Amino acid sequence: MLMPVFVGLNFPVSAQQASLQDSSIQPIHTRQSQVAASQDIRLAKDWGLREDEFSRYRELMEGPLGIYSPNLDPLSALGIEARSDEERQRYAEMQVQAESRRVEKLLAYQRAYDEAWQRLYPGMQRVSLPDAVPDNAAVRSNGRMTVFVKEDCAACVQLVQRLQTSGTGFDIYMVDSRQDDARIRDLAKRMGIDPAKVRSGAITLNHDGGRWLSMELLGDLPAVVREVNGQWQRQP
Repeated sequence: MLMPVFVGLNFPVSAQQASLQDSSIQPIHTRQSQVAASQDIRLAKDWGLREDEFSRYRELMEGPLGIYSPNLDPLSALGIEARSDEERQRYAEMQVQAESRRVEKLLAYQRAYDEAWQRLYPGMQRVSLPDAVPDNAAVRSNGRMTVFVKEDCAACVQLVQRLQTSGTGFDIYMVDSRQDDARIRDLAKRMGIDPAKVRSGAITLNHDGGRWLSMELLGDLPAVVREVNGQWQRQP
C-alpha cells in the first residue's frame, strides 16, 4: 500500500502560531529601541546638545551630508546645516569650546607622560605619544616664518598674499581645518597661492592640529611666529 506523499505542500500557519511569533519579536524591537534612545540621550549630553538637536543630527547623517562626510561630529554637522546665523554661531562657539577642552586634556597628559619618561628613563630619548598634540618644538621652522590662519579671515588672506609677493618662504597652518584637506585647498585658492611654490616647498600647507593653542601666544589670527633661541615668538 502506497503512503501519501506531501512533499512540496505548504501548510498554513495557524493564527495562534503567528500571534506567538509576533509577540516574541516585538519585545526584542522594543528593547533595541530603548537602548538606542538611551544611547542618544547620553551622547546628546556629552556634546552639550538637547535631545531634539541630536535627533536632527541623526537625520542629517542619514541624508547627503552623511554620504559626503560619514565621520562628521554632531557640532560640525549641525553647524554646516544651520538654519540661521544665530544657530550657526552657537554651534561654532560650542565647537571651539569643545576643541579647547580636548586640547587642554591632551597637553596635560602629554606633560604627565614627559615627566614620567624623564623620571623612569632619564637616559633614553623621549617618545611622543601617538595622536597627541605636538608640543611647541613639533613645528620646526629652521628660521622660516610660520603663519597661522583661519577660515573666513580677510586679514589672513591679505597677509599671505603680501608674504607670497615678497618671495619669502613660509609654512601655513590652518587652525580650523578639522583635518580636512579640501578646506586647506579651498583656502589656498582664495589666497591665490601659487601651486608651483607649494610643489617646490617654498610654501607649505598644513593642518594646525592644536599647535596654535599649545604655543599659548596672545592675540587673534592671523599670526606670524618664528623660533628665536628655542622659543616661539609672535612677529609684528
